Amino acid sequence: MSPALIAALPFLGAVLPALLIRTGRSHAALAAGAVSGLALLGLLLHLPAALAGQVITAKFDWLPWLGLNANFMIDGLGMLFATLILGIGLLIILYARFYLSNQDPVGQFYTYLLLFQGAMVGIVLSDNILLLLIFWELTSLSSFLLIGYWKHLPEGRQGARMALTVTGLGGLSMIAGMLILGNIAGSYDISQILLAKEAIQSSDLYLPALILILGGAFTKSAQFPFHFWLPHAMAAPTPVSAYLHSATMVKAGLFLMARLWPVLAGTPEWFYIVATTGLITMLIAAKIAIFKDDLKALLAFSTVSHLGLVTFLLGLGTKVGAVAAVFHIINHASFKAALFMSAGIVDHEAHTRDLKRLGGLRHLMPITATIATIAALSMAGIPLFNGFLSKEMMLEEAAHTAWLGSPYVVPVLAAIAALFSATYSFRFIAHGFFGPVRDDYPHKPHDPPFGMWASPAFLATLVVLIGVMPITFAGPFVQMAANAVVGGDLHMHPIKHWHGVTPALIISGIAVVGGLILLASFKPLKAAWEATPRPEAKAIFDWIVGACGAAADWITATLHNGSMARYLTLFTIGSVAAGFWAFSGGGLGPETREMLPITPVALVGWVMLVTASASVVAFHHNRILALVLIGIVGLIVSICFIYLSAPDLALTQISVEVVTAVLMLLALNFLPKRTKRGAGPLKHVWHIAIAVVTGLGTGGLIYTLMMRDFAFETMSKYHLVNSHTLGGGDNVVNVILVDFRGYDTYGEVTVLGIAALVIFALTEALLNGASSKKLIAWRPDVPRAGDKHPIMLLVGTRVMMPIALLVGVFIFLRGHNLPGGGFIAGLVVSIALVMQYMASGFAWTQARQKVYYHVLIGLGVLAAGITGIGAWFNGVPFLTSDYGYVKLPGLEKFELATAAGFDLGVFLGVVGSVLLALGGLSRLARRAAVGAEPVHAHIIAEKPEARSPEQPGAFPPETLLPQRWAQARGYTSARQDDADTKPVKAKKTKPTEAEEQ
Repeated sequence: MSPALIAALPFLGAVLPALLIRTGRSHAALAAGAVSGLALLGLLLHLPAALAGQVITAKFDWLPWLGLNANFMIDGLGMLFATLILGIGLLIILYARFYLSNQDPVGQFYTYLLLFQGAMVGIVLSDNILLLLIFWELTSLSSFLLIGYWKHLPEGRQGARMALTVTGLGGLSMIAGMLILGNIAGSYDISQILLAKEAIQSSDLYLPALILILGGAFTKSAQFPFHFWLPHAMAAPTPVSAYLHSATMVKAGLFLMARLWPVLAGTPEWFYIVATTGLITMLIAAKIAIFKDDLKALLAFSTVSHLGLVTFLLGLGTKVGAVAAVFHIINHASFKAALFMSAGIVDHEAHTRDLKRLGGLRHLMPITATIATIAALSMAGIPLFNGFLSKEMMLEEAAHTAWLGSPYVVPVLAAIAALFSATYSFRFIAHGFFGPVRDDYPHKPHDPPFGMWASPAFLATLVVLIGVMPITFAGPFVQMAANAVVGGDLHMHPIKHWHGVTPALIISGIAVVGGLILLASFKPLKAAWEATPRPEAKAIFDWIVGACGAAADWITATLHNGSMARYLTLFTIGSVAAGFWAFSGGGLGPETREMLPITPVALVGWVMLVTASASVVAFHHNRILALVLIGIVGLIVSICFIYLSAPDLALTQISVEVVTAVLMLLALNFLPKRTKRGAGPLKHVWHIAIAVVTGLGTGGLIYTLMMRDFAFETMSKYHLVNSHTLGGGDNVVNVILVDFRGYDTYGEVTVLGIAALVIFALTEALLNGASSKKLIAWRPDVPRAGDKHPIMLLVGTRVMMPIALLVGVFIFLRGHNLPGGGFIAGLVVSIALVMQYMASGFAWTQARQKVYYHVLIGLGVLAAGITGIGAWFNGVPFLTSDYGYVKLPGLEKFELATAAGFDLGVFLGVVGSVLLALGGLSRLARRAAVGAEPVHAHIIAEKPEARSPEQPGAFPPETLLPQRWAQARGYTSARQDDADTKPVKAKKTKPTEAEEQ
């Protein structure tokens, strides 16, 4: 199975639990387990090759010019982490099936879990740092959903926000560091970066890149001083805590440090930053864990401590340290997942996790007590359990490590951390499961069903097997992953319990004995701990967030006060200042071109343009007149484009002017006819000065550029030369839009569709919310036309409609080689349809319109995207077009280009966006209209009963939604969406206009 498919399977299967939950909780769990199991099976098929030192790759060119390739690889390190992620994920899925209650949305839980699982697998199998960054951010987002799964708990919501804030900020730091690293190495592919150790470590940017990358790793793996978010994530359900704390979220930072160890480790900077941070984290978190009464809180801080242990080992920069780090990652994943699931069982059965209310559970819950005891002894580093082996390796390395020339600092601190670790492990066992049976449990505890304790029992068995036979059950995996970390074939010392009387053994013995002594003295120690003042990380975090929020509010209120004049002034002054600064640098050579002669036509056009522009300024208080003048400016600009031989731009400009004018007229219907005259004489002078300086500066820039030849080859020459050979079209403008810069066009069409959907959503809110009553009560102070639908306009638009559509099709088909294209064709067709709305009225036109504009936008984006994806099957980058020539019988040879599919997407997106925006504004206008909108036009004879709103199932004709959707929204004959569709009772007096309609 391809590594790419292994990473994609959890994402593809995430929808299954949500769909199958209707058939039962077991089916949802089975679907999630099947997806994880299939991915794990596909991964393990590559295990023999990974054990042999081979690297399995899958490479896809995505955006190669940016260095973003969808490259995946399975080496020893990726195999180890992916096995832990998928293997423990399977156990968590089984455990969650029995842990979560019937009130919990289990389908949603498994969907979130699979999304998170896919993001983690994507991280460990990525062979491109930019792709890794995408998966990295996906882990932050999906873990936010998992941690906040119990939305009814305030601590759950806050824990999710805290995790997202800290890891998200760290992710931003990591993005910057990764970009620097890729720039130094000359490639963003990890396999290439790992070969550039000398270039990276000798670069002046090594230290900034290192600090920024470690910022991401430390926040994700909860290293000091970012350790505070992880314990607050325990508010999540126990299956989430077990998964995040053992094999996934917090291990991502460790994986990153291990992945980049060959090129970043081995320097003093690496040692003092990484090893020191890990040692401090290990010590501080272990001390805090001792005094936590909540089982999950104790385990959460113990997780932070063990993450610090692995970070310390990686920070040493030695091969033995790397081996010990890999080994402890395996051991910690096994015993910590078992411990969290055991704590969850206690909470599930006893209805409390408070150690002060527990004790004696070994008599009531013997199976759970056995599992928890085995895992806790491994965490304490007791012989014959796997935790002892990696702890001994850590202590051995610490005993031979000097810090700032002192050989005692590291061993002493490591010994104290090991002592604290033994203490909280012994407390977990003694205060939770030993002692007499109590009679004040919140709920009578007992062992759960097999399905709940099977997963932690399996892990506890692994703890014992690895502890007793480490070479058999862990040796090959440690060797495989360690080789990938150190970047070579590593000769490992045998992993065993007895190495003689070594410093590590002595320190370990002291730690165990000291742990028992501290446990016996726990009460006075706890009293002293509570009496000691200490900073509270959560309070500090809340204060920082509040201060940042207050500062943001002040900046926003100061700069973003709603004054468009201020925004334009600041933007204009900034632009002029930047331009002046650029020009002041000099470097301009003499003029190399002669000015073209000024023809009478050009002079007249210039005078008209200046006059119209000045008139806009002079008469801008009259909104309608200003709109007309702006339209005149646009038309003159269109003529300028034609004069300068730019027909594509002229067609686009004219089309945009018409559509914009119609939409703006609809919007102006809700505004006063005139704007306020608030500015004084001094402000007018200031505005005039800014406008004059800006105009002179812009004109000077254009004049300077046009009067000189460039010393370098311009991009336009490249486009002119390669338009036909690379894009298959002679219309350079269109080829640029659909090929050379097709990605820009794709984004613009998407944004245009989003804007139209936002307009629709806003109008829906206005029509169905409290403002709907205001619209009905509002009457624009405008005289109403006597004939709302002039007969000449009706006839003209009906005749012109098919012609305009044909013109639109013609412009679309010719666009690749002659002026035209999808964007212009979309505007032409939009104008044709807009004219129908204007002539016949919105209600009449919409009642006969069978096109669903939401779907048009979606189809447009989809068509453009599918066209772009199709390039991958031809082995070329996204949105690269292809073309060929076809000869059919009876026809001349003609060209077919894939760009036509992309252009079709642009066409559909433009038509859908324009008409959806038009429809939203029109509905608002009709709701506020004085007279009723006629349901049919004057020249069409129609049976009244065919459109009577009194019929069952009748819906407002202006709605843009299908009938079933409208029914779901409550649109029925009893609840009309528009006042002018309601029947009006006849009166004997002279009828009003609304009654006549």
